[in-house]
Amino acid sequence: MSHAALPAAKPQTKPLTSCAFEVVLAPDRVRVAQIRHITKAFMRLWDVPDPVAEDVQLAVSELVTNAVEHGHGNVGLRMRNTGSELTVEVTDENTAPARLRTVEDDDVCGRGLLLVAVLSKEWGVSDNGRTTWCSFLLPTRRR
Repeated sequence: MSHAALPAAKPQTKPLTSCAFEVVLAPDRVRVAQIRHITKAFMRLWDVPDPVAEDVQLAVSELVTNAVEHGHGNVGLRMRNTGSELTVEVTDENTAPARLRTVEDDDVCGRGLLLVAVLSKEWGVSDNGRTTWCSFLLPTRRR
């Protein structure tokens, strides 16, 4: 009995990974640094170029900080990578929508959403006020 050779498996150049993640955390300031590290790990896993990855990490840090400081209840973070766009959503139980504030030069805080607005492609707040989101364009990869 002869056995036909099976075709060689095509080597994977990258591990197959999920292109989304979601985490819920207690509204504690120490969680902001932890979520920044988790975000950084996903940026590497998804092979997001450094300049975009740094902007995403800063946006996540600012949005989670806002939710911890001004929100109510647990804070949820959801990130989705479609290959061409990366979306960040931060949710808490506060129905008062996040809003850009006018700050003076010597103010120590209040610039978080301004940074998000400048760094991201677009940002907004859900109709119910509980979710603040932003999105980033990802460069197309040549193969």
